[in-house]
Amino acid sequence: MTERASIEVPVVDPRNAEVGKVTLPAAFSEQVRDGLLFEQVLSQRASKRSGTAATKTRAEVRGGGKKPWKQKGTGRARAGMTSSPIWRGGGITFPNSPDENFSHKVNRKMYRAGMASILSQLVRENRLAVVDGLAVDAPKTRLFAQKIKGLGLTGTVLIVTDKLDDNLFLASRNLPDVLVLETREVDPLSLVRFENIVLTKAAVSQFEEMLG
Repeated sequence: MTERASIEVPVVDPRNAEVGKVTLPAAFSEQVRDGLLFEQVLSQRASKRSGTAATKTRAEVRGGGKKPWKQKGTGRARAGMTSSPIWRGGGITFPNSPDENFSHKVNRKMYRAGMASILSQLVRENRLAVVDGLAVDAPKTRLFAQKIKGLGLTGTVLIVTDKLDDNLFLASRNLPDVLVLETREVDPLSLVRFENIVLTKAAVSQFEEMLG
């Protein structure tokens, strides 16, 4: 078994100035597997799906209890009731119900491997950056927006921090293209959906514990 090479990336401050380097966990250098990525995204989307469709079975269709014609002598096919699924206006053979379960199970080992695969792909595409910290002194959107602008990022941004305090939460919630999450809240779909991923140094350590 070949040993995975460690990856060293620069650590920047909110003004995008390099203040050091950090060695990413071995999970960030995993081989990208498309099948795992597909399973992760499929599972996330399925779990968010709500059962809102409802159709009727042959027992729930109004009417149709009477035999439409006698069994023999008409030259037509036998028919017992008009609520049969083969009749127009009849019931549905396999109907949708509001309590339908759309969940798609992914076991823990596959989940960790899929997360590692996504993070590895982000590193290869230079879409992942590490910052020393992104704290704000007051819950003001302007202060937080200045920090994002200082990083020189364009497009949508997902910021992953070890702990989301009130100031950071309140300052970031009005920016439509920016989302701040704690490490434990990150899922495969959020990593795939955003163009830029920014991790704090503490979040990198937490990912190492989660995926190790």
